[in-house]
Formats: sequence, C-alpha cells, structure tokens
Amino acid sequence: MTAMNVADAVSADLLAEAVSWRHHLHRHPELAFNERQTSDFVGSQLERFGLKVHRGLAGTGVIGTLTRGTSRRSIGIRADMDALPIREESGTAHLSSVPGVMHACGHDGHTAIALAAACVCATLPDLDGTVHFIFQPAEENEGGGRRMVEEGLFKSFPCDSVYALHNWPGLPVGTCAARDGPMMAAFGTFEINIRGRGSHGAMPHAGTDPIIAAAQIVSALQSIVSRNVDPLQSAVVSVTQIRSGDTWNVIPDECLIRGTTRWYEEETGNRIEERMANLTSSIAAGFGCSAAVRYERRYPATINDPASAKLLRDVAGGTGLKVADAPPSMGGEDFAYMLRAVPGSYLWLGAARTGENPGLHSARYDFNDDALPAGVALWVSLVRRCLARP
Repeated sequence: MTAMNVADAVSADLLAEAVSWRHHLHRHPELAFNERQTSDFVGSQLERFGLKVHRGLAGTGVIGTLTRGTSRRSIGIRADMDALPIREESGTAHLSSVPGVMHACGHDGHTAIALAAACVCATLPDLDGTVHFIFQPAEENEGGGRRMVEEGLFKSFPCDSVYALHNWPGLPVGTCAARDGPMMAAFGTFEINIRGRGSHGAMPHAGTDPIIAAAQIVSALQSIVSRNVDPLQSAVVSVTQIRSGDTWNVIPDECLIRGTTRWYEEETGNRIEERMANLTSSIAAGFGCSAAVRYERRYPATINDPASAKLLRDVAGGTGLKVADAPPSMGGEDFAYMLRAVPGSYLWLGAARTGENPGLHSARYDFNDDALPAGVALWVSLVRRCLARP
C-alpha cells in the first residue's frame, strides 16, 4: 500500500468521526486508573470494528486484537487514555465537563488516532499477522505502563515490537521525530520533611527554624547538577513546592519541600539520590534541625531500539511526514517500561498551532486536530509494513 493509498484509506468521513471521538473524550476526562467511561467507549468502538477486545488489564486498560492469516508476526501500538488534575482554561467548544480535570496532554488525541487506525486496519485485506492496539491507563505519574507489563501484557499479547506516539507542540504539523536511543528522561520525585522547633516570630532564638534550613537546602540542591554530575550528562533537580507555617508571627515546627529529578544514565540517577540525602541531612543538622527524605524513582528513561526507530522514520517519511532531527526531552514517559520488555520506538508527532501554542500540561492546551490524519496514516502504514503478506 503506497502513501497515497493509505491517505485514501483514511477517509474524510472517518477523520471527521475521529475528531468527534476526540472531542467526546475531551469533554469527559478521567484521572489515572479511573478511566472507566473512556475504556468502555474504547472497547465498544473496537468491538464495532470487529476486533477481539480484552478489558481489565491494569484495571482500566483495553487491548484490541486484530489477527489475519497464519503468520506469527505481531506488533503493538500503544495509546494512553488518562487526563490531568488541571482546571481547563482553553475556551474550546468541547471544554471539559469535569471540574478540575482536563486532557492537558493530548491523550484524547492519541486514543482517537489509535481507534481510527484500528478501524482502517480491520478493513485491510492483505495482512498476515497480529496487531494489538494497547489502550493504557495512568501514564501521568502513576505508571500504568509498568502495571500492564507486570500483569502480563506481553505474555498474553506477544509483540515482536511495540510503538507509541505523543503529540508534540514543539514541532510543526506534518513533521515528526523518532531518535535512535534516548528519547525521554528517567523521572523521580522527592519529598523532604524538615523538622525544627517552633517559636514566636519575634523570638527566633527560642527555637530552631526549619524554614531557614529549607532555604539553604533548596539552594544547595542546585549544586548537584552543577557540581556533582558530569557536565556531558543531562540532569535536572527542580524544587516545585515549599509548604510551611500558618501565620505571620509564628516560626513553625516543620517545612516540606517537594520536587522532581530527571536523568538518562543510571550512574547519574544514583548520584542525584545519594547527594540529595547527604546534603539534606547535613544542612538540616547544621541548623539544629532534622530532615527525612522520601525519594521515588518513578519511570526509567525511554530508550528507542535503533532498528525500530529507523523503521518508524522510514514509514513516517513514506506517508509524507517530514522527519526532524530533534534533541531528546527531559520529560518522562512510562512507555519506557514497555520498551524495556519489547524492542520498539516512541515518536513525537508535530502538533503546533499557529498563533498561541500552549505547551503540554498547560490549562490553555487543547490537542490540535490537524495532527490526526498524519497519526492515523502513520499507524496504518506501520501495520501494513510489518504485517503485509509476502
């Protein structure tokens, strides 16, 4: 099937329907592991297309399986379904109907793209093999991809390779990027609880001030990247929350610091965690306080298999997408767990808007529907390339 034939297969009527699916999903966002309406919607559509549907993996996950012929070849295509706890301010006509929850990362678009691709693939007469459309819950922070793998995703639904895309407002519509090797960073979180002894704000000598200790710790944490990590390696330590006290004239007993870390190399990740523990305890002690660090490594780095990334770039180019040479991102992605289990590749699909172009996780963000046709054509072409009859 040529690029022109793929474009013909993705009809205007189907694309219009895919946009309507996307808007429906946007109006009804659901948070991690609570994507019940979303998974019901996805499952019912897949059944309508004639795919075999499995529900319940990782709680709300859905897998739609299409098998043709006798070949044992198989691939997986993953789409994430969850939304974020953000109050929407996009002003779009299909605004979220759930207060404080919105699709601020475009997972509604990813789901619509995969559904439309499944619909087209179900009509292709010359496939020989199996494609599993994997609709994953809880990509945002909660590790739904890890849980799917742990619950036997690739044992129950074997894949020779697995692929995923993410819309990318930093790239123009009509472009894409799939790097060999590192694509997205490993992701950690930290919580530092500093305990001192409160006192009247006018009599600080009568206590031990945890806020003073916290201020020094926040500053010192920045030295980890600048002085303890190899300058040729990428790393981030960001403090994102400081909480303490209730009034103007009381020094509190405790101060809480939270934030995130990012890295690629395992040695760098180890160094960040080690130095954070040492700096925090010693600085707190120097101010007469104590500190407890809760550090969690959430996601590993997303590392593309070079052969799979090359295949994805070749297929993308064949559909008319311009392949960009974009640098890796320090953002995190739990598709990393699937790539640790099975070779595959992650791709960024250009989705920039003209004019104002809110980034991912912005309250003003809305998936760019102009990116839908390219995403559908990409997945259909990939399935055709991997599973076409000899």
